[in-house]
Amino acid sequence: MKRRNFIATVPVLGMIQKFEPTKETFPISSNSYNWGTFYGRENKNWGENLDADMAAYVKTGLQAYEPSLGSAEEATILIAVLKKYHIKMPSVYIGSVLHEEEQVEKSIKTILEIAEVVKNYGTKIIVTNPNPIAWGSDKLKTDEQLILQAKALEKIGKSLKMNGLKLAYHTHDVELKAGAREFHHMLQNTSPENLYFCMDVHWVYRGSQNSQLAVFDVLKMYGDRIIELHIRQSKNGIWQEVFTSEGDIDFKKFALELLKKNLKPHLVIEQCLEKNSPNTMNAVEAHTIDLKEIRDTFKPVLKP
Repeated sequence: MKRRNFIATVPVLGMIQKFEPTKETFPISSNSYNWGTFYGRENKNWGENLDADMAAYVKTGLQAYEPSLGSAEEATILIAVLKKYHIKMPSVYIGSVLHEEEQVEKSIKTILEIAEVVKNYGTKIIVTNPNPIAWGSDKLKTDEQLILQAKALEKIGKSLKMNGLKLAYHTHDVELKAGAREFHHMLQNTSPENLYFCMDVHWVYRGSQNSQLAVFDVLKMYGDRIIELHIRQSKNGIWQEVFTSEGDIDFKKFALELLKKNLKPHLVIEQCLEKNSPNTMNAVEAHTIDLKEIRDTFKPVLKP
């Protein structure tokens, strides 16, 4: 078979059709994980006292929140507090195990149960990052496990779509190992209308051995599937206390590339702390600055 004829026969689901990820716009959110890192530094537990947590949260000017949820009951309790402080919840993050046959249906059930609760509070995006073999391990999933995982994501996305919700695939760094085989398989072997992309910009950067080039290449390849961004900045590879447009990643350029593609993803602050991060301010002070800086940096994208 001639090469050109062979290429013409290869099905790539991600290229079947051009589509618009979303026409909806949401207020800038912050993820719960970053607040946990700030509170942890002060030997406090984010989520231990939801009322006090959300009272602090609104002091930053943030009007929306992306929690990490583990059950429908947890979602119900959180929503009651969010209502009190008039905080919206456009998206939620739910962990999942989709590469092990015996865990798949349990994860699907949990995601759909949580979705049933949060959709009534205006949630539109369900973000999931399928668990690795083991956190902190370099062991990678087999081809068979990746096939199973992609099929599960497709199934979840299809079910959520029927309920007016969108499923977004999120990664950390492990999915970028071994030629990014896990990352690409998920997006190349699922339908764009059933699985969107939550691009965690810095995890793509770090997973590509601190390559800004890789960040823009991923945007070029999968930009049309991006429905949400997780936003974090580093300097010399170390996460900073506050977001700035200048650092290891040129976020002003990134925002302009989004504008060129006519993309307006949901923006979620995830400016976290790690070992060697600066220690000069608390969570409220940092997130107040984050909100202002992200509004300024992404101004072209935020325009109606």
